[in-house]
Amino acid sequence: MQQIEISKDMEGQRLNKFLGKYLDAAPQSFLYKMLRKKNIKLNNGKADGSEILSFGDMVTVYMTDETIAKFRKDGNVPKLGNSVTSDHSDTYMDKGEKKTTSNLSKNPLQDIEILYEDEDILMINKPAGVLSQKAQVNDYSLNEQIVDYYRLKHESEVFFTPSVCNRLDRNTSGIILAGMSLKGSRILSRMLKNRTVDKYYLTIVCGRVEKASIIKGFLVKKKNHNQVLVYPSLEEAKRAGADRPAYIETKYEPLQYGIFQGMEFTLLKVKLVTGKTHQIRAHLCSVGHPIIGDGKYGNKPVNDRLRKEFGLKYQLLHAYEMCFPDRKTEPELSENLEKRVFQADLPKEFVKIKTDIFEEK
Repeated sequence: MQQIEISKDMEGQRLNKFLGKYLDAAPQSFLYKMLRKKNIKLNNGKADGSEILSFGDMVTVYMTDETIAKFRKDGNVPKLGNSVTSDHSDTYMDKGEKKTTSNLSKNPLQDIEILYEDEDILMINKPAGVLSQKAQVNDYSLNEQIVDYYRLKHESEVFFTPSVCNRLDRNTSGIILAGMSLKGSRILSRMLKNRTVDKYYLTIVCGRVEKASIIKGFLVKKKNHNQVLVYPSLEEAKRAGADRPAYIETKYEPLQYGIFQGMEFTLLKVKLVTGKTHQIRAHLCSVGHPIIGDGKYGNKPVNDRLRKEFGLKYQLLHAYEMCFPDRKTEPELSENLEKRVFQADLPKEFVKIKTDIFEEK
């Protein structure tokens, strides 16, 4: 027999979904059969699988460890710290030890700045050059680092997998949000979808931007290319044969002007209203102000000169500020986050170039 006490990171999901993770090699028909026969109970009573789990609930699985292992893809009985009791504790410990992350020698996020953390939400300052999520099977992205960090903290195998909720391009730095529980993931996903959390970026662009502006358009992904095209109107996008163009909206305001080696530059504060692939980079390029260092949408002669002068190899785009709503707008948001504003320090390379271009002596 296994008894599983529902922790904070497990609550909020349906019982059948939880069981599908716990016995991940078992068909749904088997799980429902076990529920009908009361071989699986919730809080010592009969359940049908549709119940929403709450913190402190107890799921009891009346099976031997050998049977549980048979219906798991890894062939092990999962270890959940003190939340599981077993009638074969010695066997359980031997098998469970194989899947824990206690053998991790260091904190996977030790070189990454954590801006905020609670049991539901993690906020970090992503360095440029790090993938938000894996692009290939063998990539070890920030998402995998967060998963390992989570498992190291729990020191056990768990039934929730954290995930980043807002993606940044590999070479864009700044604030990344991750859900560390089902509740946290739900809150972040809803806020991002409803645009109740404000996201601001800092970037340096070519040319002189005279005034604050709101630019709108329609973005289309190029076939067979990791690149997008921006059209000023839906009609133009359709005339160009675009398939499913996405509406985009970007706000920006100039903060500083500078001249470097005879070239004009503007430091911009950008608000991402919608959030599409390469939106800021492609949108600013479409209005004649490409981001410096951008190999896909940038000005090549300018980039070549800046690479020679500063060694700049990637776009200077930094997600530097995140503003959370009040709890009237987002009732599930914790008091610790209500109306909070977080800022992420600029990377050293950004600071150096910014200082030189804008002559901040």
